[in-house]
Amino acid sequence: MKAYDIIIKPILSEKSYADIANKKYTFLVAKNTNKIEVRQAIEEIFGVKVASVNIANINGKLKRQGKSQGYTSDYKKAYVQLKEDSKAIEFFESLA
Repeated sequence: MKAYDIIIKPILSEKSYADIANKKYTFLVAKNTNKIEVRQAIEEIFGVKVASVNIANINGKLKRQGKSQGYTSDYKKAYVQLKEDSKAIEFFESLA
């Protein structure tokens, strides 16, 4: 897989905004990837040094509307911690 196929988009929430100052970023990643592929993709795309990667599989939530109900899609989320001597990711710097 190519790096841009692995990293789908950044996740921007209140919790992820709080971690930007500590060089910890959250991304939505492809469901069939692992930590090593995520690390290599982040380093290739943004030109930074990654210290650690944690991955969480998120199950879809039950949603109802009237009599109908169904589940939202499952997805995989990656928490990426950069090394202290690494530069920050420029995309997130304008948000902090």
